Amino acid sequence: MTVESPVLKFKAPERTATGPATWLLAALALTLLWDMAGFDLPVMQWLGTAQGFALRDNWWLEQVLHNDLRLASMAFYLLMVLWALWPARWNMAAFEWLQLPRRERLGLVLLVALSLLAVNLVKMQSQTSCPWDLQAFGGRAIYVSHWNLGQADGGSGHCFPGGHASSAFGFIALCLPWLHPPGMRQRRREVGLRWLGVILLTGLVAGLVQTLRGAHYPSHTLWTLLICGTVSLAGWRLSQPWLARTAV
Repeated sequence: MTVESPVLKFKAPERTATGPATWLLAALALTLLWDMAGFDLPVMQWLGTAQGFALRDNWWLEQVLHNDLRLASMAFYLLMVLWALWPARWNMAAFEWLQLPRRERLGLVLLVALSLLAVNLVKMQSQTSCPWDLQAFGGRAIYVSHWNLGQADGGSGHCFPGGHASSAFGFIALCLPWLHPPGMRQRRREVGLRWLGVILLTGLVAGLVQTLRGAHYPSHTLWTLLICGTVSLAGWRLSQPWLARTAV
């Protein structure tokens, strides 16, 4: 009689995909490090002079990548609203990124609006002026960190965080149905990662444009990302029970 020797089988541990919350915490750490290092003013001093910022009125930056990008963002949001109100799913294999239940579509439209509202509410209360308002660049304000909440800098204020960057970062919720699907639904994570990549790239370009023009410090763009990301992720998670009720 032969006795088969037992074969020990080891199961490799499953990889856990990094989630949006982890990325958001990493962005927070980066932003806090940037603020603590005080990089904002040196960057602007490298870009501007006592006569101001040479690229402030550059046509490509001001018209195309600022005004036109903002209009494109508004048009995209209107398309989102139409998409959310559409009575049924878009069951077309070639457009997987459109195939979401109506309840999720409505939730995304609301989260985008709340993200933009949050950025604007902070701007309304901020006493931080834009870099081009500083005396060092031909204005009348003095540099005051945005952490000094009760101290005015002598300028017009209402410049923190970056409003133009929110025209892209405000849509960050669009990646969540695939990166954090409700009701344990199975979806391709790659779709969410593509959305996230496009939104982050567009937002960073929008923020860089305003930094080059002297309108915003780099940290303003980072804080806009954090505000929009926090509102989107918190709202999406809180609405999970409501989103999971239907698949229509």
